[in-house]
Amino acid sequence: MTNSGTQRAELHKTIWSIANVLRGSVDGWDFKQYVLGFLFYRFISEDITSYLNEYEHQAGDVDFDYAKLDDATAEQVRKSMVEEKGYFILPSDLFANVRRCADADENLNETLQRVFKNIEGSAIGSRSESSLRGLFDDLDLNSRKLGDTVVDRNAKLVKVLNAIGDLDLGTESFADNKIDAFGDAYEYLMTMYAANAGKSGGEFFTPQEVSELLTRIATHGKSEVNKVYDPACGSGSLLLQSIKVLGKDKVRQGFFGQEKNLTTYNLCRINMFLHDVNYDHFNIAYGDTLINPQHWDDEPFEVIVSNPPYSTKWEGDDNPTLINDPRFAPAGVLAPKSKADLAFTMHMLSWLAADGTAAIVEFPGVLYRGGKEQKIRIEASSGLTEQEIQRMRDEAKANEARDREEREKVDKVNAADTLIFSTEKQLKEYGDKIPADKKANIESALAELKAAHAAGNVANIDSATTRLNDAWQAASQDMYSAQQQAGGAQQGAQDAGTQHGTPNNAGGSQNDGGVTDVEFEEVK
Repeated sequence: MTNSGTQRAELHKTIWSIANVLRGSVDGWDFKQYVLGFLFYRFISEDITSYLNEYEHQAGDVDFDYAKLDDATAEQVRKSMVEEKGYFILPSDLFANVRRCADADENLNETLQRVFKNIEGSAIGSRSESSLRGLFDDLDLNSRKLGDTVVDRNAKLVKVLNAIGDLDLGTESFADNKIDAFGDAYEYLMTMYAANAGKSGGEFFTPQEVSELLTRIATHGKSEVNKVYDPACGSGSLLLQSIKVLGKDKVRQGFFGQEKNLTTYNLCRINMFLHDVNYDHFNIAYGDTLINPQHWDDEPFEVIVSNPPYSTKWEGDDNPTLINDPRFAPAGVLAPKSKADLAFTMHMLSWLAADGTAAIVEFPGVLYRGGKEQKIRIEASSGLTEQEIQRMRDEAKANEARDREEREKVDKVNAADTLIFSTEKQLKEYGDKIPADKKANIESALAELKAAHAAGNVANIDSATTRLNDAWQAASQDMYSAQQQAGGAQQGAQDAGTQHGTPNNAGGSQNDGGVTDVEFEEVK
């Protein structure tokens, strides 16, 4: 490949083809755990192999290959590898060696479970323990989603191993890669799976273009920085943009973040490793930043970048200790319990260094909503005249209705997006069970909703949503009647006819009578 663009395009093309091969029994959004988990397993295997091979080659043993070393001899470097890399992998446990024997391994799921346990266990008692603990927890190798039998599950695991193993990630020389291949593969997978799952992805990652813009704003005029922090770090894409903008060695003390979603917390730590950030150069904590922040000893931060969840709920006034928290006390009032936006903002400003910059994604309403949020904005301001403060109050009041309308529009567009995805998924999986005339009505209503969604027309979204819900309910009633006549209906099928929208169980469930229950939730 002649340039980074070509290499990246080929990488994305290959990943997409893998996703199509693996699509089926496991929903795409769930399957990312397996794909990304095995991608991480391959990375750390090749990283430690490359590191040890390069060391021995420079020492004169040009034929040395760690992957071919026996486990007993390899034990001699366990301690030094844990200190240097944060983990240790025996040669027999390396990705390449497990993959090579996978087809003939009748207990592949148990083999992989043991390998992952060994990798995490190698860090116990060391400085890297917290960075490795639980990284493979989301890889359920005995999940029925992989197959009903051990044979079926292992066959699926072989496919995943081979698919990830065949990816051309250019890892013969990490230093000479034209692109950050492992990191780029991770971000492309996250983007792809979010799109296919009908998710905006904001809970898990921030698109690279937005991440880069925020980082350039926060690092403007700086050639290097001390520490980078994100209090709602998701899978870490915002944190890692500093490497691309400034350079890998230009973030002197590393990356700090906190995430309260356990799955996303694990993904963030995996992302750090996949971007070749060593364990001693990142500190990602698990928990609720607003209620239990974990980096008191690390603040202040020179650069803060964040895309916190929009208007999420938090304890607020229900927790009497928060009003005295030094992060929130200056305003004399807490952010509303239903809108934590400014709580995140005040937290970040409190932990920002005197010469630092914070770049934050905020919904526009945060800037002009009234009530407690207005008081927080005014108290947080300095050097304002009474006239300027009054103008802010007037603007907040004038824009209150617009903010409410805008939020309602965003909520309805997002609900329509979810309904479109769930309808397409259910049609694909259960379309052959729906009477032809009812299916046509659903497809017609779906087309109408797609058009309204694309135009952002709230009134049309409402009418199309009602029509689509009605079409689904009529189809569900016909399906239920047919099942009753066949003598095989179950109560769950009747329940399915009363609620449509976002599926409570995207894959449906199989009941004891052999009838497929499709669960729906009505979108109002």
